[in-house]
Amino acid sequence: MEIGVGSLASHRAFRAEHGLVTPSWYPSRVSPLLAPSLSSRALRMPGVSARGLSIEERKQLAVNLIRVLERYRSILDAYIIEFFTDSLWGTLPRSWQEALDGLSSPQLATLLLGMPKEGEVVRYRSVWPLTLLALKSTACALAFTRTPGFQTPSEFLENPSQSSRLTAPFRKHVKPKKQHEIRRLGEGHLSRFMSLGLGLVVKSLEGDQTLVERAQRLDQELLQALDKMEKRHPKVVQRGPRHSPHHVVQWVSPTALCEELLLPLEDPGQSGTRLLLTGLHACGDLSVALLRHFCCCPEVVALASVGCCYMKLNDPGSYPLSQWVAGLPSHELPYRLREGACHALEEYAERLQKAGPGLQTHCFRAALETVIRNACPELRRPGVQGIPRVNELKIEEYVQQGLQRVGLDPQLPLNLAALRAQQAQENRVVAFFSLALLLAPLVETLILLDRLLYLQEQGFYAELLPIFSPELSPRNLVLVATKTPLGQAFSALESEDS
Repeated sequence: MEIGVGSLASHRAFRAEHGLVTPSWYPSRVSPLLAPSLSSRALRMPGVSARGLSIEERKQLAVNLIRVLERYRSILDAYIIEFFTDSLWGTLPRSWQEALDGLSSPQLATLLLGMPKEGEVVRYRSVWPLTLLALKSTACALAFTRTPGFQTPSEFLENPSQSSRLTAPFRKHVKPKKQHEIRRLGEGHLSRFMSLGLGLVVKSLEGDQTLVERAQRLDQELLQALDKMEKRHPKVVQRGPRHSPHHVVQWVSPTALCEELLLPLEDPGQSGTRLLLTGLHACGDLSVALLRHFCCCPEVVALASVGCCYMKLNDPGSYPLSQWVAGLPSHELPYRLREGACHALEEYAERLQKAGPGLQTHCFRAALETVIRNACPELRRPGVQGIPRVNELKIEEYVQQGLQRVGLDPQLPLNLAALRAQQAQENRVVAFFSLALLLAPLVETLILLDRLLYLQEQGFYAELLPIFSPELSPRNLVLVATKTPLGQAFSALESEDS
């Protein structure tokens, strides 16, 4: 039987059951989608925009997020490599197992993650349990929208590897992902574009001396390329002020102010220094350090920060930052949840749609874990360096290579029948991992919402905007903060031409 499912009744029942307050921005009604010919795009929930929420609605969103994460923490806490050792499939409700078992990878992308192919018609092979439908809809509705105000970036329509919005010298050594990011937000590469491309005075801090030296070499290479371009096309190239970035080797503490960061580059006698702090995928505690510098330093008048690597929030004060979230029961986000929030949902959905052989890696690694535990019970989840061409290996060949990489005898006798039985459950492994990815954006939403509330508690103006294409840059939400109202400036950032 094939049916379409699209009513909001399921997740409204879920919200009522678990005490989730339905705020004013929540969708009030969606017509049931019973026609099997209806386009799949109608089923995709856009998520919630932070810009449309009042302070009280943002607080309630934090409450709702924590309640959902608490209820399904067992899925988020699980390590997929322990799928067999911890019998993870058996931890799911039986009705969920029946709905998900046997689904192909493209079906998981379409039905569970809500990311069908363009123009694909959504067809369910059976009636899904209300709880699973409710979780799917609620996960989409509570997460911050990751969809920018444009679909495919027009800068890559002619050439998927070269942004049409950057001249050739600024594209050299820069991958398409970074080309898109620095043009939209506009590290090494970002500071280079801001200084040599936009004529701004820029200071770039980096903790690694080697990376600073490489950045300085690239600066000089770009200057030479710009000079050559100016000589060849003097009437086309508009010569403006060119200031190479000022690179500084400096480690920024998440708890102490960095004086170097605040030292002006202009004439020390010049008064009224105004600083903009930017962090393009500032890792872990560094994003938090930028927020604290913005709050504590009168010279810093604006902030643009895109965080990443949430699992590296090592300082106890890095989460929660806001008093509101800190006061909510069960607000804690352990390492595993924060690590899961860093996965690329759109990229994985694309892999599911293509059903490539690389999807078997999680299943193979989970099978390897059972062999490791049998051989050495005290060795749990050891790191296994990437095994090349997994899709070309038999499962026993993968296990043998894996044993060698963790220091165990690769010639250990193997139960081939058991390994084959585990390999046959690849779709279950992929389905469980997809469930965790469905919930992961809620963790990222809570972390970023906490930062938003923290800035508002300090009396500042802050918004979260999806300014990158999530297919190119999975961590695409930029936290923009100012100390005075900016009016329509936030709206301008959401357009592709900004």
